[in-house]
Amino acid sequence: MDREAKQLFDQCRQALLPYYPATEAQSMAFLLLEHLFQLDKMQVLINQPIQTIPQVLQVLDNALRRLQQYEPIQYITKQAEFYGLPFRVKPGVLIPRPETEELVAWIIQDFQSQPLTLLDIGTGSGCIAVTLAKNMPQAQVNALDVSNEALTIAQQNAALNKVNIQWIAHNILAPSFTHFADQSLDVIVSNPPYVTPAEQAQMHENVLKHEPALALFVPQNEPLLFYEAITQVARQKLKPQGALYFEINEQFGAITKKMIEQQGFQEVEVRKDLFGKDRMVKAVGLSG
Repeated sequence: MDREAKQLFDQCRQALLPYYPATEAQSMAFLLLEHLFQLDKMQVLINQPIQTIPQVLQVLDNALRRLQQYEPIQYITKQAEFYGLPFRVKPGVLIPRPETEELVAWIIQDFQSQPLTLLDIGTGSGCIAVTLAKNMPQAQVNALDVSNEALTIAQQNAALNKVNIQWIAHNILAPSFTHFADQSLDVIVSNPPYVTPAEQAQMHENVLKHEPALALFVPQNEPLLFYEAITQVARQKLKPQGALYFEINEQFGAITKKMIEQQGFQEVEVRKDLFGKDRMVKAVGLSG
């Protein structure tokens, strides 16, 4: 069956307009046509004729229904882009965020091509670990997660991007962490859960209903739960001039900085993201 690209695009956009802002509906329509019909934006704009088959149109209809239920499009297409690299995603792992790209860029800028041993704690899709391994080929990259499902997806993403990473299944909140010798790591990085229950009212439905709560939420009365545990691990495992990097909740920049200083780091910097929100922390100069 022959269809015009613009006709199909408009069908998708109209189906999504009652649920999303116009620009977002348009962007999703382009992504669906690229994913299902290998049509890029220019081919849609010149109204290229395409041949469709009923089975693919059924998949398209199903995708539109899922989007109308606010399921993230990345879970529908099973792919996301992070730092210019392709990643597979599915329910069970957090979808990579643009602000995390800024954290990765900070580490790459600091270390360039230096040989180092690095640990990513709470790797999820593997976006941080894989991107650092791809951009810092001299680094020995290790990645840890409590979720076996997440580690499986992260391993697929390492293979997809042709990088070698050592994987660790471990709960960082457990009382002991026996991997690595003391003072053997140059860098520890983490984007741990940091959303409090009180913030749920401001969150989008697509996140609340579909992305894994395990990767998002902390108890209301323990907003620094993971940061405290990871900083304690850093005290033991980082080299004296090693560096600790976090992505943080914008509300807790000051108290996160204070906690890290109390744990013995001499230089702690809170950095804002592109939107002017406290989003990243770097700590160095660990005292004895």
